[in-house]
Amino acid sequence: MDYKNAGVDIEAGYASVELIKKHVKKTMRPEVLGGLGGFSGAFSMKAFKDMENPVLMSGTDGVGTKLKIAFIMDKHDTIGIDCVAMCVNDIACAGAEPLFFLDYIACGKNYPEKIAKIVEGVAEGCSMCGSALIGGETAEHPDLMPEDEYDLAGFAVGACDEKDIITGKDIKPGDTLIGIGSSGVHSNGFSLVRKVFDMTKESLDTYYDELGETLGEALLRPTIIYVKALKAVKDSGVKVKGCSHITGGGFYENIPRMLPENVRAVVKKDSYSMPPIFELMKKKGDLEEHMMYNTFNMGLGMVLAVDPSDADKTVKALKDAGEKAFIVGEIVAGEKGVDVL
Repeated sequence: MDYKNAGVDIEAGYASVELIKKHVKKTMRPEVLGGLGGFSGAFSMKAFKDMENPVLMSGTDGVGTKLKIAFIMDKHDTIGIDCVAMCVNDIACAGAEPLFFLDYIACGKNYPEKIAKIVEGVAEGCSMCGSALIGGETAEHPDLMPEDEYDLAGFAVGACDEKDIITGKDIKPGDTLIGIGSSGVHSNGFSLVRKVFDMTKESLDTYYDELGETLGEALLRPTIIYVKALKAVKDSGVKVKGCSHITGGGFYENIPRMLPENVRAVVKKDSYSMPPIFELMKKKGDLEEHMMYNTFNMGLGMVLAVDPSDADKTVKALKDAGEKAFIVGEIVAGEKGVDVL
């Protein structure tokens, strides 16, 4: 008996590391010290040494049961983008720049080519937001997980000058809400999605005219990373008063998280275009509308609060950065919360 016969292939682990090196290399920043393979990742503080009062911000998250779609489709090269997005978008909506990222893959069996595909997506996500992939872990868990399945999680660290942290404390009645379009379901609500549609290869390969693609392609579409778009707004001179990343819990849970007491967000649902996957889910699953706005992003991956005088400038900056942007509502006096009208 040896470790390999017990279910853990050390040689496969070495092979995985060799395959992912080229993907990790393209995410490097000047502040990264050392190379891949050490016991820890080192990152120089030069990235934020010139800030008046630098604050480190961190975020950690996973991809959830969206992974089931990747398993069925046997497509693993974009799921890493979702993992990065879920972490760095949280950091960015607080006003911070993501600096470095670490990933964690737990698998039933280490297939080096599959691990490399997963990390390829992680590296692509890091490149999209300027974050260095400075480390990670691939853990083989025989008898705990099926051989052909894995879980993926990540951890990101960013920095922000304290004076630039987006807290929401200055939001007041009359402020304008700006929505940034999503690419679809992103990485939340898939436990419900998987009850609405049959989770078979045949079902996911079905082409829908209203989607313009197969169901699997629509569901596996990666979460948008909004880091550069939010930086474009800041660079345009706009002060973002509040920012919500619309993830699990939809509008009703996430938008109030940016609000101070005694103000209420009013979102007009007909003020923006929604990806067709949501209407298809509503029809196929006979889903109640309020529940959908309390579960999914419903076409808005981020919602910003800005002074009304900055609304048009904000929309322009976002569109120039390549994102869809809409004026979707306003802030009014009232009990802290959100109305979707």
